[in-house]
Amino acid sequence: MRTSAFLLLAACAFQAQAKVDAVQGARLGQDLTPLGGERAGNSAGTIPAWDGGLASPPAGYTPGMHHPDPYAGDSLRFVVDRQNLGQYADQLSPGLKALVERHPGYRLRVYPTHRSAAAPQRIYDSTRLNAEDGELIAGGNGVQGVAAGIPFPIPANGLEAIWNHILRYRGEQVHFVTNQAAVLANGSYNLLKLERDIYFVYGREGMTPGELENTLFFYKYQVAAPARLSGSALVVQETLDQVLSIRKAWRFNRGERRVRRLPMLAYDTLQPDTNGLATADVVDSYNGAPDRYEWELIGKKEMLVPYNSYAVHQKGIPYEQILKASFVNPDLLRYELHRVWVVEATLRKGFSHPYAKRRFYLDEDSWQILSVDLYDKSGQLIGLQESHPISYYDVPMFGSTLETLYDFVGSRYFADGLDNNEPMYDFSASLSPRDFTPQALRREGN
Repeated sequence: MRTSAFLLLAACAFQAQAKVDAVQGARLGQDLTPLGGERAGNSAGTIPAWDGGLASPPAGYTPGMHHPDPYAGDSLRFVVDRQNLGQYADQLSPGLKALVERHPGYRLRVYPTHRSAAAPQRIYDSTRLNAEDGELIAGGNGVQGVAAGIPFPIPANGLEAIWNHILRYRGEQVHFVTNQAAVLANGSYNLLKLERDIYFVYGREGMTPGELENTLFFYKYQVAAPARLSGSALVVQETLDQVLSIRKAWRFNRGERRVRRLPMLAYDTLQPDTNGLATADVVDSYNGAPDRYEWELIGKKEMLVPYNSYAVHQKGIPYEQILKASFVNPDLLRYELHRVWVVEATLRKGFSHPYAKRRFYLDEDSWQILSVDLYDKSGQLIGLQESHPISYYDVPMFGSTLETLYDFVGSRYFADGLDNNEPMYDFSASLSPRDFTPQALRREGN
């Protein structure tokens, strides 16, 4: 069934056996991209065919640079604001429409669509194997038979789609420095600078399903500024099936000079140092166990979404030029028309969370969540998350350079990933699992 709004797909009920057959799997790299998107463009010509993405650096790029914008010469197609919002309403999420309606100064600058998402060939090869071998287990709270690539490139249900986001390729290891800020209703904020390290297990070259040992990645940050918090640190050991074995997290508090195991850093637990704005599971748009929600794959839709956000990533931009009262500076943001998977998560009975319902919009070419509508238990739209992605073409990998979470009730927002005045991401950093233990946290804190 097809309408002007949706390219509807049959949303299959959850099945323990979710593998596709060889005929379906053979579509990857043919009429489908290697990760499961539609290779062809749309009939209107406003979405082009996928031609491999941005798989190599543009001329003039050298490692360590903030990634130059390969599309800087594009002409603006049109602007969406309060005056013409109705004309484009069918291509906007409810959350984005609400943001434009609430703030006269917010607008969407819409540019030509570039399907720039790309990944290494080995990720494509692993995805092809996963398509026929992967299956959901433990009621959908875990996966088996997969490693490295997208687990379910031809998803049958919402759980498979959200696992594609959780397990998408993000490199093998990375060291980076970013800033985050909780911007209050009056426009005031304080920057928190974090030195961060991630060691990915699932996506490593040569990884097999049997070697994962229920581990997705290791994560660590240390506060670099402000001075009163400098030295405080956090280590996380992320499990693949968090119902089977919960995420392990330890925090070093500079004032106490000791490492403490956190009893819980998941679901609706508030993240440290976010002024109560961000729950643990909003990092990376969604992370952790999916067991507290019912997941529905609604279909696929053409929508205006954040994409190729190089302008807000460029070196030297003062953070006060990015962080405006009520919203991120729209003149530094870029929106494009892309096909996205629409997945709705509804909180199960017996659980509590500020977000009783979430509607996710996942990029068909990368499985990166691009935006999320957030609803409370009464069904009121209370917030919007956005991920502003670029192609880290030196890897290659497609991922967010800036994440935002708008709190409509409190008229404030949270921004994470500000790196304009910091060294660029180092994807060749020398890291190992030994760097992500409580002992390592204690050594570094002292």
